[in-house]
Amino acid sequence: MEERFIRVTRTARYHVLGRTEAAREIWIVLHGYGQLARYFLNAFDGLEEGRCIVAPEGLSRFYIDEQHARVGSTWMTREDRLHEIEDQIGYLDALVAELSRTAMPGATLRVLGFSQGVATAARWLTGGSTKATDLICWAGTLPPELDRNALTAWRNMHVHFVAGEKDDLVPVEEMRSASVRLDQAGVTNTLHLFC
Repeated sequence: MEERFIRVTRTARYHVLGRTEAAREIWIVLHGYGQLARYFLNAFDGLEEGRCIVAPEGLSRFYIDEQHARVGSTWMTREDRLHEIEDQIGYLDALVAELSRTAMPGATLRVLGFSQGVATAARWLTGGSTKATDLICWAGTLPPELDRNALTAWRNMHVHFVAGEKDDLVPVEEMRSASVRLDQAGVTNTLHLFC
């Protein structure tokens, strides 16, 4: 058996709060595993004044319950992961290029990743062409393959780690370890803890 690949065009879905034409800040917010972008964006409702908040959706959807009533999406799995990472980086770069066509001149770009969205954001901002002023890593940590050299690309960006002190999935120690990795790469970062 021989494994082969072919490039195809995909339609990617995203949801928006606010208008790029009137926004001083554009926020790209990346959901976690099993979520849909429109529901994730609900958490940002009411914050759109002066901002355009954009929630792209992971390209792989699946049923998350036995009755097949609820659908979620994921950014990637371990299966054919390098192509999935490449596809999501291209998707997110293309989305920012699309938004830039109508954005206010000088609008800042900030990226927030939640849970699985943290690794997606980190891979995108090291492997893609998009530059952001801030990266917020909420309840997720950096992927292990991003070494010190890759992370030096973030020297003009401020990284914020947001962690729950009682989070069993992403313990505070993991966030502290990620913060040390950024310190060693010369990247400004701050750890924010909540109960």
